Amino acid sequence: MTGMETWSRLGERIDRYEKLMRLDRPIGILLLLWPTLWALWLSARGEPNWLVAWIFVLGTVLMRSAGCVINDLADRDFDPHVARTRNRPLAAGQVSVREAWLLFGVLIVLAFLLVLLFWNWLMVGLSAAALFLAASYPFTKRFLAVPQAYLGLAFGFGIPMAYAAQLGRVPTEAWWLLLANVFWAIAYDTEYAMVDRADDLKIGIRTSAITFGQADVAAVMICYALALGLLAAIGTRIGLGGFFYGGLAGAAAIATYHYTLIRHRLPERCFKAFLHNNWLGASVFAGIAIDFSVAKGLFA
Repeated sequence: MTGMETWSRLGERIDRYEKLMRLDRPIGILLLLWPTLWALWLSARGEPNWLVAWIFVLGTVLMRSAGCVINDLADRDFDPHVARTRNRPLAAGQVSVREAWLLFGVLIVLAFLLVLLFWNWLMVGLSAAALFLAASYPFTKRFLAVPQAYLGLAFGFGIPMAYAAQLGRVPTEAWWLLLANVFWAIAYDTEYAMVDRADDLKIGIRTSAITFGQADVAAVMICYALALGLLAAIGTRIGLGGFFYGGLAGAAAIATYHYTLIRHRLPERCFKAFLHNNWLGASVFAGIAIDFSVAKGLFA
């Protein structure tokens, strides 16, 4: 084998690993990152430690990637029977089960090394809980009626970790913020589940789209309302101002737009709504960041 062929094969292997980690589809990273950024800014009252922030951004990428790998390992017997997932590297036989487990292990070790930078036993304990949630989530689709709620915990556990990293404790505010993220996750992942409802019914996976049935659209909108309501309550409690509520108003307008996308339950439009949640998370973050900046006179 020539050197050129060796490099070519190595490039193909790396490309398959990137797809297994969904690095070619960053929406999952963004949906995990936004609530973490909310928590970093809220816990530091608009002045986060930038080194801490960058560590959390990198940790988010690593944990999301690890979550994708373990998800495909858990669903490797289901994914070949679902149109949207049958070409994933593990389902298509492009990556072996052994390789996937090794990749998962490497990602988890790297993420844990980041946690050790804080020299904080509370962070170590929370990271263990975060790992358990991320690793166990894919299996909840076998028995939980609304596994999306569990996903919200897994996707939102950067929230208490952000507070712990910057304050050395996790106040009540952090847990209410985590609950807001749970409702947001139920909303956007129900939209995602509405895309695969027919296939999931065939293979026996449980999702909120199946559990909610004909009430799925109403459930999505109620969860959006609960998430935004909790965020508003947190903002009121800590004294945030008009720019924060402007961000929430923008997020509410985006949620209303999602209703127009999902009300007829067309798979392609439901998927579009799911992807569009990136902008909802960004709107909330913009409101938080700008409000603190204005309050501190940074835009004066």
